[in-house]
Amino acid sequence: MMKGRIELTRRIAAGLVSAGVIAIAVASVHGWPQAQAQQKPAKKDPIAKAAEPWPDAKQLADRRVDAEGLPLFKSQETLAFTLTSDIGAINRDRDPNSTKVFPGTIQVPGDGGVQPIPVEVSGRGHSRRNPRVCSVIPIRLDFAKKDVAGTVFEGQNELKLVTHCENSSDGEQNVLGEYLTYKIFNLLAPQSFRVRLVKVTYVDPKRDKVPASRYGILLENDEDVARRMEGRNYAVPNRLFNFIEPESLMMMELLQYMIGNTDFSIMALHNIKLVQTKSLVIYAVPYDFDYSGLVNTGYGVAAKTLGISSVRERLYRGPCKTMQDLAPYLERFTAKKDEVQALIDQIPDMKPARQKDARDYLDEFFSTASNPGRAKRAFVDNCKKAVGM
Repeated sequence: MMKGRIELTRRIAAGLVSAGVIAIAVASVHGWPQAQAQQKPAKKDPIAKAAEPWPDAKQLADRRVDAEGLPLFKSQETLAFTLTSDIGAINRDRDPNSTKVFPGTIQVPGDGGVQPIPVEVSGRGHSRRNPRVCSVIPIRLDFAKKDVAGTVFEGQNELKLVTHCENSSDGEQNVLGEYLTYKIFNLLAPQSFRVRLVKVTYVDPKRDKVPASRYGILLENDEDVARRMEGRNYAVPNRLFNFIEPESLMMMELLQYMIGNTDFSIMALHNIKLVQTKSLVIYAVPYDFDYSGLVNTGYGVAAKTLGISSVRERLYRGPCKTMQDLAPYLERFTAKKDEVQALIDQIPDMKPARQKDARDYLDEFFSTASNPGRAKRAFVDNCKKAVGM
């Protein structure tokens, strides 16, 4: 099988395989039915895409209004729904390069007996797809817009569902912790992903098991994030600090320090989406915080190259500034301390021990931010002078 994949890759790269043959060949190499080998359109070159003409001001404003008004993110209440699909097969799909798609339905409880919504379900992710990391993989939900008209999913076509990784209490508590990190970003950074906490009942008709209901997070589609910013996705790697809008960059980097997250890179576009506006301003919008010290999952590890021993150890990764430059930003954080801490009490079913741990961990940050000496050591003295990260 490995030789088959290598040969297929060589032939595709050399342009020796037609588009129609690729889907059949991929299905053959992986042993899938040909009906499951769906061909995805080739992605545009990101630099060429960035050079495309911009819509006019009214079109950009209309897109922003449409994205802001999507019903899924208008409410803060936990959304309960039932997902019916071949859950066992989805969870066995551990290849990060897999294109397998499974049919399913979503049903949201409500008056009048709501009809099930057709959905295509697929696995996603990299590290969490490793069976040594998670026994439950994250998934992607794909809708046809005609099927979601008039429902809470109206206007959606593709959504990431952050699952619970492990069928345990800790797995769900980790989901709630990651949901908290998104809400902290929403509070302090307008350029951030919106999220909806969900309680999903997973039904697999092929398995004789009592359906399990678990917390999860639905993540705003990155195209809608860009529309809300009256911009578009800018998937160009190797962008240095001076390419990014400076105020939002500082807030984003300090927020990452606050939650103890180092699992991101602007240059590598790792857990970062770049959004460019019509005035050619670029913003860095982060996501995926399960490797942060605030969430503190059992599988989260710090990169050895960073010189820290655990995800709980905070590290400021630039850009380097003077204390005079940093002071206004740190004041904005300390002014929001009570609101940040209040978010912890708003997370449903978070255990008291987890609440205390989150509160104590965030208090450490606020103690640093409000103490000039500690702040200087953290953000100035220990800052590694670099043009990017």
